[in-house]
Amino acid sequence: MMDYDALIIGAGHNGLTCAAYLAMNGLRVKVVERRKVVGGAAVTEEFHPGFRNSVAAYTVSLLNPQIIADLDLASHGLRIVERRAQNFLPAQDGASYLLTGEDRTYQSLAKLSERDALRIDDFNRELESIADVLRQFVLRAPPNVVEGLTLNALREAYNALETGNILRHLSIEHQRLLLDLFTWSAGEMLDGWFESDLLKALFGFDAIVGNYASPYTAGSAYVMLHHAFGEVNGKKGLWGHAIGGMGAITQAMAASARGHGAEIETGAGVQEVIVERGRAAGVVLDDGRTIRARYVASNLNPKLLYTRLIPPDALPEPFLKRIDKYRNGSGTFRMNVALSTLPSFTALPGDGDHLTSGIILAPSLGYMDRAYQDARTHGWSREPVVELLIPSTLDDTLSPSGEHVASLFCQHVAPELPDGSSWDDHRHQVADLMISTVDRYAPGFAASVIGRQILTPLDLEREFGLVGGDIFHGALTLNQLFSARPMLGHADYRGPLKGLYHCGSGAHPGGGVTGAPGYNAAQTILRDHQAIFL
Repeated sequence: MMDYDALIIGAGHNGLTCAAYLAMNGLRVKVVERRKVVGGAAVTEEFHPGFRNSVAAYTVSLLNPQIIADLDLASHGLRIVERRAQNFLPAQDGASYLLTGEDRTYQSLAKLSERDALRIDDFNRELESIADVLRQFVLRAPPNVVEGLTLNALREAYNALETGNILRHLSIEHQRLLLDLFTWSAGEMLDGWFESDLLKALFGFDAIVGNYASPYTAGSAYVMLHHAFGEVNGKKGLWGHAIGGMGAITQAMAASARGHGAEIETGAGVQEVIVERGRAAGVVLDDGRTIRARYVASNLNPKLLYTRLIPPDALPEPFLKRIDKYRNGSGTFRMNVALSTLPSFTALPGDGDHLTSGIILAPSLGYMDRAYQDARTHGWSREPVVELLIPSTLDDTLSPSGEHVASLFCQHVAPELPDGSSWDDHRHQVADLMISTVDRYAPGFAASVIGRQILTPLDLEREFGLVGGDIFHGALTLNQLFSARPMLGHADYRGPLKGLYHCGSGAHPGGGVTGAPGYNAAQTILRDHQAIFL
């Protein structure tokens, strides 16, 4: 007798999305979460008395609009506001580039390069034309590679044919561009388009976000494209803020799932996945309790799932060898700081819409490349890449009146330090470096910091299960994308054991707060359930 139809491991945003869709289709669903709160890495917590912020994930764009609508997240309290400016890039020589939601062309860019100002619209159109087609792949399983002539193989052949038909909507020139985006470096592409360092840095930053690589690393152009899929309130390419922080998203998802009958239990870590006769049949919790279910869906990093929760003798040896090589590590060091006052940047002093934007402190592709090389050699960049976001400029619920909170998303740092030491031994030294980096662009910033929260790659792994601090649950490299995510033969959200499914960012379409892997896994489980009970 099964306790539930479906059991979800992990109440991150993808696990909650999967649970909500399964429950709204009549399945008996249980979600178990190791932490005391739902949300995984998309949570809002108080980190200093009176100051709250999004602890890990920190900004909104990739959350899929169909999921927002289907789960009716607005009725459960979710409200997303647009940044009044999208990005601000200051340089230490006083130059700057401010990108607003309306002006992606001439006015702010012409000061840096009239040539680039004339080309930016063409570049954005090229990128958007590819993104428009690839958005059609977000809420569908990619073609899965299967062996033998079976009914499943025929179904996947039809899926591949549909995929080809979608790609046919791209002109041959755009198909060539798509191939370039999957194989080229972002730096190579951007150097061919533009001359302004700050403009190239704007796009180059998207290529290294969560990607422990140089913007000149082959394949980094795709990571840049991955971040172009988003929209806010129906407006493509924009970034926004969830009022109440990222936890407002997952709290709304949890409320939707519960409203459809799903049970969610926090403080319930999983010790082991139960395997019986080659099938996942439930889990054993850390407290010794057993929960049985017909389907088990994991929201965990695939490497974490298969190396820590499933007995190795239950898995095929070739699968184990491959998962052991699954690449993680995104070079991320996260901080939240409480501020007594807003920063004032030398390149654009005082208050203004630029303080609502993503403020990128990395003035050139060369700067980003040196940061990566430095991290590989030293363990962290002595001149790091920092994105500063001040959500309290858009949301006054996060801090006391007149004071503010800021997120610092910092790169590059090595997931594992080259000298073998622990991140616990260096966390405060590196945190000081990140703050002093901001202070170079905005003098007085360091003096305004009255509290801080530090999350090294090791902290991110221990607290949120982000192996090596990897925010994407696995690198977005060509051998870990689309039909190869998490590996060839398992792109259909089904694991190597019957009844086991992947619903987290280690499955297509990958990382970011999208909800898409959870949605796609739910559709696969529902099809399998229907096939059994028809």
